[in-house]
Amino acid sequence: MNKEMRILVVDDDWPMAKTLVDVLNLNRYRAEAAYSGPEALVMMGEVQFDCVLTDIKMPEVTGVDLLRAIKEVRPHVPVVFMSAYAAGSLVNEGLREGALASFVKPLDIDLLLCSLSVLNEQRSIVVIDDDAKFWRVLGEGLERRGFTMLKVEDPEDLLEILKPNGQAVFLGTRLNGVKGLELLERIREQYDTLPVVLATDGREATSSEVEKAQSLNVFAYLHKPFEADELLGVLADIRRREVGTLLRRRGGALVGQVA
Repeated sequence: MNKEMRILVVDDDWPMAKTLVDVLNLNRYRAEAAYSGPEALVMMGEVQFDCVLTDIKMPEVTGVDLLRAIKEVRPHVPVVFMSAYAAGSLVNEGLREGALASFVKPLDIDLLLCSLSVLNEQRSIVVIDDDAKFWRVLGEGLERRGFTMLKVEDPEDLLEILKPNGQAVFLGTRLNGVKGLELLERIREQYDTLPVVLATDGREATSSEVEKAQSLNVFAYLHKPFEADELLGVLADIRRREVGTLLRRRGGALVGQVA
């Protein structure tokens, strides 16, 4: 079951903000409103919001200013713009600096709710790696943040538990004699878009290995030891990319790029 997503709506247009908060709450989100950028920053310091929906053109603090401030303290929280304009210098600047998307007012509520549903999807982390101690410590922190970790001991069992949605796979380099790239090839035979991250033991991958991984659509490399926040950043990028894919297919919003 997905956790209850907490959303901060920021807009100096009081009726607009209140209406959007009411719509989100009716759709089983926990939404609150801030009516200025400074008020939003105070609330961000008090509450662990999962997403921020902000008007981009506001007095004192613009949506882009707010985005920058949020990235300083909560870099993995997705920020979505709302604007009366399909494009503009502020919108483009914000998208370049990490905003997930920019929706044009009046909002396409159905598309917005669909995007939030993707962001709120409960993702399980499938790990296949012999480094049990490393993942046990990391897993404790991730589970406190609402993720579920599935540890696979035998590479031959991996394909039996995979599913096309709601998972991210982390392949280590110590796999009972099976190389990570070999297992990635097997995964791609069945799931061509499932996010897969290679977790290496500090050895720099050769150019041929990198080229092979890229041809198999690997999402990222992580070099151990890495911290939970680094892993959370990768998971956030995975969700951002999934939302971006949805919005590009459906239209109705400008989409930022995942670095």
